[in-house]
Amino acid sequence: MTPKQKKNLIRIIVAAMLMIALEFVPSTGAARFFLYMIPYLIVGYDLLIKATRGIKNLRALDENFLMAVATLGAISLAVYDNGDYTEAVAVMLFYQIGELFESYAVGKSRKNISELMDIRPDFANIETENGIEQVDPDEVEIGTEIIVKPGEKIPIDGVIISGKSTIDTVALTGESLPRDVDIGAEVVSGCVNINGVLKIRTTKLFGESTASKILDLVENASSRKSKSEEFITKFARVYTPIVVACAVALAIIPSIVTGDFATWIYRALIFLVISCPCALVISIPLTFFAGIGGASREGILIKGSNFLETLSKVKTVVMDKTGTLTQGVFDVSDIHAKDFDANQLIHLAAHAERYSTHPIGISIKNFYPNENDNCDVEILEEIAGQGIRAKINGEIISVGNEKLMDAVGAKWKACDKAGTIIHVAIAEKYIGHVVISDVVKPTAKKSVEEMFAAGIENIFMLTGDSEKVAAQVAAELGIKNYRSELLPADKVTELEKILAVEKNSKVAFVGDGINDAPVLSRADVGIAMGAMGADAAIEAADVILMDDDPLKISRAVKISRKCLRIVKQNIYLAIGIKILCMILGAVGLANMWFAIFADVGVMILAVLNAIRALFTH
Repeated sequence: MTPKQKKNLIRIIVAAMLMIALEFVPSTGAARFFLYMIPYLIVGYDLLIKATRGIKNLRALDENFLMAVATLGAISLAVYDNGDYTEAVAVMLFYQIGELFESYAVGKSRKNISELMDIRPDFANIETENGIEQVDPDEVEIGTEIIVKPGEKIPIDGVIISGKSTIDTVALTGESLPRDVDIGAEVVSGCVNINGVLKIRTTKLFGESTASKILDLVENASSRKSKSEEFITKFARVYTPIVVACAVALAIIPSIVTGDFATWIYRALIFLVISCPCALVISIPLTFFAGIGGASREGILIKGSNFLETLSKVKTVVMDKTGTLTQGVFDVSDIHAKDFDANQLIHLAAHAERYSTHPIGISIKNFYPNENDNCDVEILEEIAGQGIRAKINGEIISVGNEKLMDAVGAKWKACDKAGTIIHVAIAEKYIGHVVISDVVKPTAKKSVEEMFAAGIENIFMLTGDSEKVAAQVAAELGIKNYRSELLPADKVTELEKILAVEKNSKVAFVGDGINDAPVLSRADVGIAMGAMGADAAIEAADVILMDDDPLKISRAVKISRKCLRIVKQNIYLAIGIKILCMILGAVGLANMWFAIFADVGVMILAVLNAIRALFTH
């Protein structure tokens, strides 16, 4: 509880005790009036000040104005009838209790989010002549070597140049399993170093680092309003003047007809208290805020409540293959040798690719565990678009595609396996081929099943890979609709076709956020996979999954739908109860205590319901 909340709680307790005590103090007339004004002003002075400022700034018709008019009117009636001031004090007292409860609930939500996103580092360790010195991360330039001790946050994105450790990425990705890192590994700010001392060479400025971008994203999420929030804002602007006019009419017209001014003014004041729209004005933004906070706890960053609302309406998901459904990392899936030993074939291919930086060459080297043996290797020629020729132990080895085999006169054999085929020949003799495939993510198939279970009706896969590869991956994952051999521009065209067909529902596109930026921007909702350190993903996407797990897609959809269900529940609850209670108040079946429930009670119920959005399971 903040100091301001504690102060308000003390005011409420003191005012409540005085109000109860005054029930036992015999008093009449002016003495009774002044005695009751003490607890009234203790608990309500700030509301009266706000109402006065609203009138001065020509923004009078808000909940402060309504409460001020209602309580001052009740006091005036008590003076006129020499009646009871307790109702007026009680209205102000319970309203402040509701405000305190709402303030605490919002603060709790913000605290939960700030704890989950507690990734902003306070300092960076720089090695100097006098030892390690702590400096402001803003002062660290690109290329600076920083030291991160066990238990400290990594302050700036960089590459490890010394040491190895285990890092905790839960604040960024929602993934509780720590990650082992060694020399050469890229690390991002916001992760916590668990057990080893790391020396890191920074690759970004602090302001451009992952932690800073994410914090900026979360902090500004509330500025992007959903249609529901915009509706409530517009509704309150129209609703409040209407109910004030109705209250005035209720006070004047029947009074003129019946001559009973006190009764109808009292009913009008009850009408005003009931009509206060604070339950809607407070609970709807709080629901979206809690939903965004709950999603961030699971490593799902949503840039605004408008995107959260749109995500809840998604019925079609279009997915890129590489980096989204597959790991984007090539691996050897098969070795087909022709009258030759398979181990020896991969051995020769790995030696030929010894100095290659191409992902396919790296996958072959990684597959053969003993590439650094005593073989004599001389790289003769690397032919762009074809492959590599090398001399290994005196023999000419060619490793590449069909064009290279044709060039050296080797009679290559086609393969029925899906993937990239790397042929190998010794001089002109063809000895077989290696099949390189992009590995499907372990959770990809389950993620497709979970999306269908979550109510997604159509899933499309777009890829630049060959028809054979696309068909194999789609069949393995249970995706019926796919498009293959697409250039980046073709993906935009295909998405446009899908959007034209799916006019009555929202379409989400899921990609890696770097190569798919144009498509991410065009979709109703762009979802970026594997956004750790990817600036393009953070800029282009509306929703960012802070790890590579496609299971988070269905999770994000479920969170958004739960959030929108709570919003609708609060709208129906607040408006329904208020309309019923206003009717009861107008016909004299509700007193001021009933009005307090209709206002403060409904607000508390709506706020409690809104907080459920913070809990995503």
